[in-house]
Amino acid sequence: MSVPQPAVPYHATAQRPGWSSLPTRLRAEVTTRLGAPVVEARTAGAGFTRGFAALLRTADGDRAFVKAAPRAEQPHLVDWYAREAAILARLPGGLPVPRPRWTLWEAGWYVLCLDPVDGHTPRLPWDQAELTATLAAFTGVAEALADPPTELTALGLPHLADLARDDILWWGEVAAGREPVPPLPAPAQGHLADLVALESRLPDYAGTATGLTHGDLRVDNVLVDTAGSVWFCDWSWLCHGPAWFDLVTLLITGYATGLDADSLFAAHPAASGAPDDALDVALAALAGYHLTAATSAPPTASVHLPAHQRWTGGQALAWLCQRRGWV
Repeated sequence: MSVPQPAVPYHATAQRPGWSSLPTRLRAEVTTRLGAPVVEARTAGAGFTRGFAALLRTADGDRAFVKAAPRAEQPHLVDWYAREAAILARLPGGLPVPRPRWTLWEAGWYVLCLDPVDGHTPRLPWDQAELTATLAAFTGVAEALADPPTELTALGLPHLADLARDDILWWGEVAAGREPVPPLPAPAQGHLADLVALESRLPDYAGTATGLTHGDLRVDNVLVDTAGSVWFCDWSWLCHGPAWFDLVTLLITGYATGLDADSLFAAHPAASGAPDDALDVALAALAGYHLTAATSAPPTASVHLPAHQRWTGGQALAWLCQRRGWV
């Protein structure tokens, strides 16, 4: 039986500049920091920004993963990369995350150099070995972030509860007429009040968490290396919140491609102690966020972002409808 797939595969969503198109001064300074000329640049195909991101190989055989963005055109992306550099340097040791090597400013660009991970985004539909490895690796990350080090929390990380109120919860805006009603599948029609009620619980649920959550744990922020080990990338949105929220964002692709995502969620340690309706609350919030955001993608994002948001929001809503018995 066929299962729904994203309109564009996750490994091919990015629109990024190539190494040769970067400013000459910038390439020269990066080369100096790497210690040898760049002989190969493999551009990252996953992601939804237009920032430079590539696995670089130098003439002496060294490799590094380099991200870069121009302050004038993409100041938000510069801020994200700088925030990620600070977070990665302070995450607990031993976690499967690429560590920063150095940062620099040159020619109006901010550059972040990371240890390389030679890998691929998980295959969809999920390969069982990759799924098992991903969920096991996430268990270790969630446990380490349940009691985070003070040098990490001292960064003044945001709270998911506040992010929810400010940017994630949109069904209430739709119900109030301040946002247009996004296209809804038949099972969800007539349930706007239920969607508002469910998403409205997220701030209170998130506000009781004492640990940290990745905040953006989509499948394209997961890498499976050549040995089958799993790494988690793109840590700009680390925030105070419950690990089960990350688990929901990760499992949406599992539901969409035919897995028993309910059972996977319930069996995972990150869901231990979660409110009984935590999964429904997160799905309602994520569905509203993605379906609403799909109508107004920023010009600095990949052109594939709206399609991704429509697909993700639609799958979150379909999963919720199935769970609630909306037919």
